Amino acid sequence: MSRYLVGVVSELPPGSKKIVEAGGRSVGVYNINGQYYAIRNLCPHQSAALCAGITTSFVTSTGPGEYCFEMEGEIVRCPWHFWEFDIKTGQMVVDPKTRTKTYDVTVEKYNVTVDEECIFVHM
Repeated sequence: MSRYLVGVVSELPPGSKKIVEAGGRSVGVYNINGQYYAIRNLCPHQSAALCAGITTSFVTSTGPGEYCFEMEGEIVRCPWHFWEFDIKTGQMVVDPKTRTKTYDVTVEKYNVTVDEECIFVHM
């Protein structure tokens, strides 16, 4: 397995993302509340750069005029057709069978790196 350096932890503060090349693939690395996640920067719908979309929350409603914002900062919305994916699992919000690839993230000493199978972050 090859490792790809993403950067140092200070370059990825909570709530941020960084798009990197790892093994010939574009990967989005996200810091969600101090935990690192990585997904393929490719929407399975029509191959848009998924991670170029906004990072948002999941909106639910119990009735007219009521809105709840859940999973704040854990959803990425495709910039082309607004398909939404859970950054932690890679699953599409409305159809969990549709997904984008996820990668493991490793934090070691101050750096962040990505493997073809794993993302690596140094602290």
